Amino acid sequence: MDYNARFEAAIADLKREDRYRIFANLERDAARFPLALWRPAGEENAPREVTVWCSNDYLGMGGHPAVIEASVRAARAHGAGAGGTRNISGTHHPIVELERELADLHGKPAALVFTSGWISNLAGISTIASLLPNCLILSDALNHNSMIEGVRRSGCEKEVFRHNDAAHLEELLAALDPARPKLIVFESLYSMDGDIAPVAEIVRLAKRYGAITYIDEVHAVGMYGPRGGGVAEREGVMAEIDVIEGTLAKGFGSMGGYIAGSAALIDAVRSYAPQFIFTTTLPPSVAASASVAVRHLKASNVERVRHQSNARLVKHALQAAGLPVMENASHIVPLMVRDAAKCRRASELLLERHAIYIQPINYPTVARGTERLRITPTPLHDEAQVAALVEALVDVWSALDLPFETPKVLPFRRPAAEANCTYPEMKKAAE
Repeated sequence: MDYNARFEAAIADLKREDRYRIFANLERDAARFPLALWRPAGEENAPREVTVWCSNDYLGMGGHPAVIEASVRAARAHGAGAGGTRNISGTHHPIVELERELADLHGKPAALVFTSGWISNLAGISTIASLLPNCLILSDALNHNSMIEGVRRSGCEKEVFRHNDAAHLEELLAALDPARPKLIVFESLYSMDGDIAPVAEIVRLAKRYGAITYIDEVHAVGMYGPRGGGVAEREGVMAEIDVIEGTLAKGFGSMGGYIAGSAALIDAVRSYAPQFIFTTTLPPSVAASASVAVRHLKASNVERVRHQSNARLVKHALQAAGLPVMENASHIVPLMVRDAAKCRRASELLLERHAIYIQPINYPTVARGTERLRITPTPLHDEAQVAALVEALVDVWSALDLPFETPKVLPFRRPAAEANCTYPEMKKAAE
């Protein structure tokens, strides 16, 4: 077999379907986020300034001065790496502190940190389910790939309930042996459509039918709830969720994933999950900076308020321009293109013509025919950048002959408390 030819054919298939991913050479500017430097291919020595509108650093915490300083201090004190797995090299103190912060954030006895949210789902779901004899997993139809892989890895039987459909979930639960172990796995906020799960209803069903609950809060931690505990905290049911999974790489602006739950459950995952046992731990600099971000957002609501205000402003401005925004109740702003080739080209035109970076979202991340630009406002985008974004998108929509909708002119007024502010001002307001 010509092995390289096979690989080249696989790549050609992606390009033919307009699913081939091109990564922009971007350098984040910690002091000026959401601005970044873009180095186009062949022009690496002539970077261009661009505005980023699709970062998962939702609150810009990766550039918070206190977060950066914590990382620098820890790197100087402990070195660049962790030295190995926790089983071999021990557990460094910054990650112990981080796990305490996370357990406290969610009101749980214990927490366990992994190298990513993807790994924490794979390890958490697969290990918990495999330790329950004859466990049945009930999984939301739109769960993230990491959750799907966790279900597969467990080797357990599964049932898939229709997305956010509590009635269908109850039908499945009611048909089961009441004594059979059951694990319900779902997300609180689904990041492509921006819709929010009926968390309280799922918790009620779990209690009624003797199931345990595993909620993925990766797109909500830091951003919802009085202390940033996520949608479950906002809905007042966080204490009733058995396992809360989150990430440090989005609302907290760092890196890594985690689960929080009972001491016995966390110890069991720590002791049995190969994804934890055989993986080098996060370095002290990452753990220390994440701890500062978590601690700050427990006390400060300024970032969350400004973030939600900017999300509402962007949705309002896009709808007023007749651009096809998928409505939802979260901070996610899906702008529907519904064509893979045009979605990719829209992203290219925004970057080349308007110095705006928004990565195209195509299959398999979303279903074919639902391709989109996923816009994620942050607290640090200002109103001039919002106006520039709308103007650029109208130009691109016209250039690609994409359909507009009937403009929705709705009243919008930003409260004085939500005026433009920078991180030093946010920090001062939170003290």
